[in-house]
Amino acid sequence: MPDTHTTPTAPGGGLVPAPLSIDGPGRGTVRLGADTALAAGPGTEGTARWLRDTLGAAFGLPLPPGSGNAPDTLALAVDPALPPEGYRLVADARWGVRITGGGPAGVFWGAQTLRQLLGPLAFRRAPLAPGCAAVLPEQTIEDGPRFAWRGMLLDVARHFLPKDGVLRVLDLLAAHKLNVLHLHLTDDQGWRIEIRRYPKLTEVGAWRERTKLGHRASPLWDERPHGGYYTQDDLREIVAYAAQRHITVVPEIDIPGHSQAAIAAYPELGNTDVIDTTSLKVWDTWGVNPNVLAPTDTTLRFYEHVLDEVLGLFPSPFVHIGGDECPKDQWRASATAQARITELSLADEDELQSWFIRHFDRWLSDRGRRLIGWDEILEGGLAPGAAVSSWRGYAGGIAAAKSGHDVVMCPEQQVYLDHRQHASPDEPVPIGFVRTLEDVYRFEPVPPELTAEQAAHVLGTQANVWTEVMDSQQRLDYQVFPRLAGFAEVAWSRLPAPAARDYQDFTRRMAAHYTRLDALGVGYRPPGGPLPWQKRPGVLGRPIDGAPPNV
Repeated sequence: MPDTHTTPTAPGGGLVPAPLSIDGPGRGTVRLGADTALAAGPGTEGTARWLRDTLGAAFGLPLPPGSGNAPDTLALAVDPALPPEGYRLVADARWGVRITGGGPAGVFWGAQTLRQLLGPLAFRRAPLAPGCAAVLPEQTIEDGPRFAWRGMLLDVARHFLPKDGVLRVLDLLAAHKLNVLHLHLTDDQGWRIEIRRYPKLTEVGAWRERTKLGHRASPLWDERPHGGYYTQDDLREIVAYAAQRHITVVPEIDIPGHSQAAIAAYPELGNTDVIDTTSLKVWDTWGVNPNVLAPTDTTLRFYEHVLDEVLGLFPSPFVHIGGDECPKDQWRASATAQARITELSLADEDELQSWFIRHFDRWLSDRGRRLIGWDEILEGGLAPGAAVSSWRGYAGGIAAAKSGHDVVMCPEQQVYLDHRQHASPDEPVPIGFVRTLEDVYRFEPVPPELTAEQAAHVLGTQANVWTEVMDSQQRLDYQVFPRLAGFAEVAWSRLPAPAARDYQDFTRRMAAHYTRLDALGVGYRPPGGPLPWQKRPGVLGRPIDGAPPNV
């Protein structure tokens, strides 16, 4: 095959994220061909199926079952002496390729590395020509992740992404060795999960009449109705597809703020003694919504019933309940809310929100699950077993870790991928802070002021993809890539301190990685700026003024 179909030579083998160590590449090569057998040891059967579906399709390889001791073999095995997600990949011209993982996940991540080593052709769904060569250099790679939680939040509430799009996102996460999909399923602008006990949540709450185009100050509207939701069978399929790729799907059901879609469907959930909740519709614009849940027993029972169905769909140890951006004005004006504060001997409305969160922390804990929420749940006191997603900078995560709570670091200023990638006005709907690929690559999830004991509470890190200005797969691709590749290296690889990181080495490896993204059909932002069809002239974003973007 032409040289353009091989992986370009680059420090680190052109691999993204960078592995712990590479011995080689050597002078010899390993060719996977029509006679190459696939030997799958116990615990590796899922990866074997994935290899036949991907490499088998890309190169037209049958990959018949074989013995791990035979030559010309792609052999998979589990060795518990390795870390659970760690792996060793050995390519030797005498007998083929061996991937050994500490567990099934480690074997799968090793298979992802093999796919990268085989070049961009390995990311095609069919051979480009008869006899496409699957060739890699002789080498040995030892690898394993820095963090156990390597995630991406996908907001499907603001703009609905059909099921096939979510499955595609899962494939892209797996290709970058990310293992958590935080699925933001409910918000003011839409309710995206079928709850059979409460059908109006999707009959009413999944649809809005129109949508603001750009920043909330923009005069432009898309007058088409927008909506959609996932059936319970859709979500079972998404969860199963993710599990095959060793990805955990963490559902988010937002309470007590970000709830107008739910209140529009069931007005009794709102503060009915303050506003006419029957007049509310699914929100069509962006920002912080004042309509929050009423702190009543009716509301608690309603969301317990919702979460009963959620737990039946998502086996994730964690359930995210939001807890952010909950304005307290309606509670201050509500006799019902004030009576609840008095009844519970609470100090104020912040403690009322804490009571909300603690109630569901106990409820989830009783069912063997753990609550996680945005860092506002620290206000008014945090339930002992709860974990925190630190989004308003590092402060919430530092406070949580110092008080013994587990943390996922996802600070807005570093890893919100809806933020603009360049200061140029050509950026489509340019909102928020400028965060370039290099900025994301230099993000450090563990604050230096934490002791080793406190730092152990940092479960990992997550990039957040809020979709107010991402109304299509193309827009999603543009905002997420290539920055997610840089983030993946931060989450997986054991990098030096941010200032010491070799960004030039990373960009050389990205030269190889862009060809893989091209083969996958990812519409990433080119290094030189947006292509003509990626621009959105005339759609207002939020100017850089030092203030939080709050689209």
